[in-house]
Amino acid sequence: MNCKEAEKKISLFLDDDLDGRDLAEFVEHIEDCPDCKEELSIQFLVTEGMEQLEQGNNFNLQKALLLKLGDADDKVRINRILRNILLCLEIAVAAMIIIAVIIVSV
Repeated sequence: MNCKEAEKKISLFLDDDLDGRDLAEFVEHIEDCPDCKEELSIQFLVTEGMEQLEQGNNFNLQKALLLKLGDADDKVRINRILRNILLCLEIAVAAMIIIAVIIVSV
C-alpha cells in the first residue's frame, strides 16, 4: 500500500470499516510510514477529540489511538491464525478424500 491509498483509508479505519487484507495492509503501512502515522494521528485527534469534548469527557487521545492500533493488530493476527487453520482443515479434507478414493479403488 502506498501513502495515497493509506490516506484514503484513514477515515475507514477510524470508523472501524476496514477488515481482512485492507486492515492488515493499512496497519503495516502506518507502522512503517511516519508521515501517514502523523496524518492518522491528526485525523484521530480531530475526530475523537471533538467527540470527547462534546461529551465532556476527560481523555488521553494519544493513548486512545495506540489502543485502536493495538486492537487492529490483534484483529489482523486473529485473521491470519484463522486463515491458517482453515488452510490446514482444507488440506486434511483433501487428504481424507484421496485416502477414501484409494481405499475404494483397491
